[in-house]
Amino acid sequence: MEARAEVLSCSICLELLKDPVTLNCGHSFCQVCVEGYWDSEGERNICRCPQCRQTFTSRPRLQKNVMLAELVEELKKTGLQAADLCYAGPEDVACDSCTGRKLKALKSCLVCLTSYCEQHLQPHLEAPAFRRHKLVQPSKQLQEILCPQHDKVKEMFCCTDQQVICHLCAVDQHKDHHIVSAAAERREREKEVDQSRGRIQQRIQEREEELKLLQQEQKTIRDSADKAVKDSQETLQQLIQNLQRRMSDVEQQIRSRQETEAARVRGHQEQLEQEIVELKKKDAELQQLSLTDSHLVFLQNWSSLSEVSEDTLSSRTHVRPHCCFEEVAAAVSASRERLQDLLRDTCTNISLMLAPQTRAEFLRFSRDITLDPNTAHAELLLSEGNRKVTYLWKALPHHPDRFTRYHQVLSKEPLTGRCYWEVEWRGAVDVAVSYKNISRSGGESEFGHNDKSWSLWCHSSGCSFRHNSITTQVSTAPSSRVGVYLDHSAGLLSFYSVSETMTLLHRVHTTFTQPLHAGLWSSSSSCEILKLN
Repeated sequence: MEARAEVLSCSICLELLKDPVTLNCGHSFCQVCVEGYWDSEGERNICRCPQCRQTFTSRPRLQKNVMLAELVEELKKTGLQAADLCYAGPEDVACDSCTGRKLKALKSCLVCLTSYCEQHLQPHLEAPAFRRHKLVQPSKQLQEILCPQHDKVKEMFCCTDQQVICHLCAVDQHKDHHIVSAAAERREREKEVDQSRGRIQQRIQEREEELKLLQQEQKTIRDSADKAVKDSQETLQQLIQNLQRRMSDVEQQIRSRQETEAARVRGHQEQLEQEIVELKKKDAELQQLSLTDSHLVFLQNWSSLSEVSEDTLSSRTHVRPHCCFEEVAAAVSASRERLQDLLRDTCTNISLMLAPQTRAEFLRFSRDITLDPNTAHAELLLSEGNRKVTYLWKALPHHPDRFTRYHQVLSKEPLTGRCYWEVEWRGAVDVAVSYKNISRSGGESEFGHNDKSWSLWCHSSGCSFRHNSITTQVSTAPSSRVGVYLDHSAGLLSFYSVSETMTLLHRVHTTFTQPLHAGLWSSSSSCEILKLN
């Protein structure tokens, strides 16, 4: 019956056949299994038998094998399907008595050193001859309980040599040793196990409490950050709304003043236009009078026509030499600059409050920085993956990007956002940042002696900071490793002495208008940008 169950099993799913179909080569499978197998092969027109690998030029039309289906149903009625579902897998202990496809073992016998499935275990449960045999949970390591020398079960424990032995070993190699039964030794060891478990469980409880505290701290940090973001957004939104209201008020006042000034100008325009009409009329009458031939008429009308109104002659329009609204625009521009300064200072203060404090926090912003050989002075040698700088007696070939006067080099990567890197140095070096368009020749090309670079000058007796030819002495001497932290958008540049702790050497607060590049100056000394994990 067991053989029948194996024969009626699908070689794909290893279960009893379901809707069995038979291919032209004679092998049978579950219909859904063979179709799934063909679909997974990915070839549209070529199909193979999963068992013998015979190839079919087109996918066979599958039809149900009625005889196999009836045999499967008959096998299910016998109740052997339950046994079929208990076949041993790769991780299971197989029955040593089964032939063909083995079932999972239910028990192992320490006397027989054999594992049995439910069917083959029955003699051990029913026959009196097996009642003294010791049955345990199925084990793959039955051979390990046998003494390799005497082929006996190891049931004793030698306390002297701390090993499990058999009875013959106890009277032979371990004679006069302190011997106890394996069961007794286990009871003693179980006490130690219980004690160890107690300590472990206590540590688990402590760690779980610590984990809860950390989870609570994480929640507090998240809630605090969310609240800060929300409050900041509300505050800035109120500021934006206030600015919009102020913008509307300013526009309304300007338009109101515009209407007033326009009305004044229109009044003057109308008055002037009226006066021009009257004067043109008077001029025409005088012209007509000058053309008359009668001296009497001329003299009689001259007095009345030649009179011009004093108000008309004295009326003048005073045009303002400058537009009255320029002062308003200047006031708004000044307010904008003050507001920008305030916002920049606020952002800088926020960046300082949120800046990393420990080296582990700085390392979160570490950048993989390499030096650009094309910018290196002709007497500088780059090594260690273009990270290390040493002096080279033999000059390198010319390149338009190469520094020609000072022994300097720039990094290949532009730096923006938040970045951190470390420099290992000895002798005397410049640890700098610079815009890419720094001069490559002349005195203005030296790091720190122009407005395009910021430099920390490190030497054996101390260090100093330089920018735009202004030198600031640093009171703290640097270690052999200097860390550089850049927050480009906030305009923050900080230099640290890196040892067991991070010691701030100098900090710069400015406005960066271009991406920066890491820079090194070295002459008769060496320095290296470290590769940080």
